[in-house]
Amino acid sequence: MRLSPRRASVMPALLLALAVAACGTEPAVPPKAAGTNAATNAANVAGKKINTGPDQNRVRAEKVDAIAAKVPPAVAADGKLVVGYSGEGAPPLNFLADDDTTFIGVETDIAQLVADVLGLELKPEISSWENLFLGAKSGKLEAVFNNVTVTEERKDLYDFATYRVDQLAWQVPANSPIKAITKPADIAGLRVSVGSGTNQEKVLLDWDEQNKEAGLAPAEIQYYTKYGDALLALKSGRIQAYFGPNPTIAYNIAVSGDSRIVGTASGAGPDLQGLIAAMTKKDNGLVKPLNEALNTVIKTGKYQEVLARWGLSNEAIPTSQINPPGLPRQSS
Repeated sequence: MRLSPRRASVMPALLLALAVAACGTEPAVPPKAAGTNAATNAANVAGKKINTGPDQNRVRAEKVDAIAAKVPPAVAADGKLVVGYSGEGAPPLNFLADDDTTFIGVETDIAQLVADVLGLELKPEISSWENLFLGAKSGKLEAVFNNVTVTEERKDLYDFATYRVDQLAWQVPANSPIKAITKPADIAGLRVSVGSGTNQEKVLLDWDEQNKEAGLAPAEIQYYTKYGDALLALKSGRIQAYFGPNPTIAYNIAVSGDSRIVGTASGAGPDLQGLIAAMTKKDNGLVKPLNEALNTVIKTGKYQEVLARWGLSNEAIPTSQINPPGLPRQSS
């Protein structure tokens, strides 16, 4: 979901542009309430002790020989599935356990299920957001499970197997007078924060532009590099609302209880329902077994178990798709 800086050379610049473009797609059968009840999601885990230790007792799946046989020989040769994650850490997506070494979260859990079905050992590789795309393009990373959404530009260089709805959320303090943020006029004149270079920033800037054209007060937009800094700004009153990924916000609310969600939006903007997907190098033959593995764990219920344990049941999809329509190319 992040946007990254431009590079001087052509290919790195193209890769980075793909890595950072806003993203989205529409499921063949959209979940009825997908992304509309993040507060309920938080309630699913509120009141329960969330295990942040390295021993997660992860949900596991059985190997399916017919699917494992479809893994490209170059990937299957060493018996491992090399999966890339960002090292930035964003609960409950992926973050360091209490031992400060083991990465845990919904992304690592889903990757483990897929590796199990493929009969491969999960081998995590941690890198920066930008290098996830470079690593997938070079083949160093065989797959990426890191809250990556589908765009038409990215599909030029990568294949995608979807596994989660891409939702954004508006977070306000628990005692805020703001009741709902569901349309551009709701942010007119507010002090709000969003991550720089993200697709949620694009949504926010589009809303702000609409407000200006309608003669409404512009929003005062503040940028913080880390989510923790935005939370401090929210708590101190420097900002009135934060706009970011629904999973991270829902998890924070479940743990802290000092804020609430007042609105959600598709990560692809108003016209498309965004989807999160496993990403692999274009045409390397791996996307089909990834897709079949995901549909297997969806069918067995293991997938739903993973989402439920992290409070993300409302981001479930009914089936995994390969390279579905993504957010249209950005006009130059």
